[in-house]
Amino acid sequence: MEFFVDENDRVDGIAKVTGKAKFFAEYEVPGLTYGVLVTSTVTKGKITAIDSKAASNAPGVLAVVSHLNKPSVAGYEQEGGSPMKIFYTDQIFYNGQPLAIVVADTFERATYAATLVQVSYAKEDFNTDFEKSISDSTVKKLQGQTPYKRGIEDAYKTAEVQLEQKYHLPVETHNPMELHGIIADWRPNDQVTVYAKTQGVKATQNTIANVFKIPVDKVQVNSEFVGGAFGMALRTWPLEIATIIASKHLAKPVKLVITRDQMFTMVGNRPASYQKIGIGATKDGKLTGITHTAFGQSATYENFTEGVVNMSKFMYQCENVNTNYYVIPLDMGVPIWMRGPGEATGAFALESAIDEMAHALDMDPLEFRIKNDPEIDQVQKRPFSSKYIKEAYKLGADKIGWNERKNKPGSIVDGAWQIGYGVSVGVFGAGRGRATVKGILKADGSLVLQSAASDIGPGTGTGMTLIASKLMNIPVGKITFELGDSSLPPAPSQGGSATLSTVGSAVNDVCVALKATIVELAANANMDATANFVDVLKKNNLAMIEKTIQSSQNNPEAKNYSMYSFSIHFVQVRVHQLTGVVKVSKIVSVGDAGTIVSPKTARSQMVGGAVGGIGMALTEEALLDHRYGRYINNNFADYHVPVHADVPEIDVIFINKPDLIVNPMGAKGMGEIALIGFSAAVANAVFNATGKRIRTLPITPDKVLEA
Repeated sequence: MEFFVDENDRVDGIAKVTGKAKFFAEYEVPGLTYGVLVTSTVTKGKITAIDSKAASNAPGVLAVVSHLNKPSVAGYEQEGGSPMKIFYTDQIFYNGQPLAIVVADTFERATYAATLVQVSYAKEDFNTDFEKSISDSTVKKLQGQTPYKRGIEDAYKTAEVQLEQKYHLPVETHNPMELHGIIADWRPNDQVTVYAKTQGVKATQNTIANVFKIPVDKVQVNSEFVGGAFGMALRTWPLEIATIIASKHLAKPVKLVITRDQMFTMVGNRPASYQKIGIGATKDGKLTGITHTAFGQSATYENFTEGVVNMSKFMYQCENVNTNYYVIPLDMGVPIWMRGPGEATGAFALESAIDEMAHALDMDPLEFRIKNDPEIDQVQKRPFSSKYIKEAYKLGADKIGWNERKNKPGSIVDGAWQIGYGVSVGVFGAGRGRATVKGILKADGSLVLQSAASDIGPGTGTGMTLIASKLMNIPVGKITFELGDSSLPPAPSQGGSATLSTVGSAVNDVCVALKATIVELAANANMDATANFVDVLKKNNLAMIEKTIQSSQNNPEAKNYSMYSFSIHFVQVRVHQLTGVVKVSKIVSVGDAGTIVSPKTARSQMVGGAVGGIGMALTEEALLDHRYGRYINNNFADYHVPVHADVPEIDVIFINKPDLIVNPMGAKGMGEIALIGFSAAVANAVFNATGKRIRTLPITPDKVLEA
């Protein structure tokens, strides 16, 4: 079969669709064994005994490793370190906590043997009820962020028009198609090689080295392809350390792939949240006060915080703003960042409340937002490096047909369906960190770029290749970007919408350095400075030249600006009057994210965010039985993610104007803004269709009918 690829296609596209791309669980390691975890069936207490005799005697079983017989883990003996020291203590922190790993010569034998391990407990009282804990004065609350105040506190209470509402989000769990896990191969000389699902190969390398107190260069991490992560793979979880412990104990490679139900307890989640927002405005629609108080869920053994109230501080022009954020430790697994961490949660409340205020003022919600759009960042008192929100509003409104919207809810009906329109804003920091890239320019006309970056799906290799192709005037087919290998030059973890900006800047700098070297070589050989690099290398009898550049924010002007990416989400919904079913019928997402380096993968990012936003708005909710502290819908049959039938055609528009303050490409991240705010656009559209305001996600038919 012949494949035709143009310069905008994904460089790894063919490898992925043909099955050539290898994900962590697909690697074949000589002598590979298989691990299966034994997990706690109680929510809090202590282990009093582990009877592993039957499991150990089962066919093919090589070991049952727990806190009773684990090998030495040097990092555990020091103060601090990993909050969850796996197989270190008899303490139970949450239901589903890993207690032992059974290793056998086949996966099936390990699975069976794990059912034979008997664990006895001394149970203790526990608390997993977030909603009840909010108002319970006996439940500990921790300050999650320093309180913020600008102007007069609670100024909304004296405004001409006032609004005060509460918004609730449930636990939303990480459920990419690829399950989490690791292959660990500990060798006798204390060298370990792992094939991991990670968003940061260097971070994983450093964590393993720190836990086992071995030199970093003795840890090799491989993670070329990742089947979706969105935050869950930003840390090395106890289950991964457990597998390495088992490999060290046996002196054999061990493979662990956790089960779908274990994904609900072992790799974090978007934490449940409760938010209260107060807004005040003048009768002509100028904001005079915003108060945003939020509570988020955390764990008793490790504190987790995120930026839930950040967006409320600066998104709209307002002299008086105060925010506060608390976390409530519960007897559950620790949450983790999830696409649009914190801001996606906070945006649902803020953007719903803004819509509610617009309705109270009888104003078009788009007009209300434009009227209160700030010229500068009021928190940092700086201008934005770039911000084209007003242009984005117009482009998106024209595309969705916003002029068809009626300000009076319930005005548009098509048979049994009510039709409504909603809009919301997303924002996330446009950061640039430090990364190193090695460039190898060869006399055969090819360019190899190397960096220990990760790619969880957005197309990192494609973006880097396109940056280099433009600078070097080399066809993309002659450029290779090597990543996902801890032995390569260091790069930060892929998260926070910063990879293109950070690693891409290093690619830019390496290419600039290579071009400068070619010019020098051309001059030395009495050649024209514009000569083709292949001719220059051959003239100088060089097979290749190499440059390794560490790059970080070096624009002195950057400190004078606030740098953010923005999005505007427009949604049309259809709500069935008899059943309460909500269908998203049109989506227009507008991205204000600087230069669009890779149009195809950029559009894919925005589409993926919209799909995730549909799930957040309409379907996703992890349910706990608080009698047992256990999830009851921990499977794909009962935890509903969007499917094709839930997703309409998605229009994506980019402003595509460079922001050269952020980086030399003028590009800003868009992974987070693709999702942030989207759920509020759906809720606002449901209100416009029905006059029913749903403030608790997901918006299921029963809530629509009850409202």
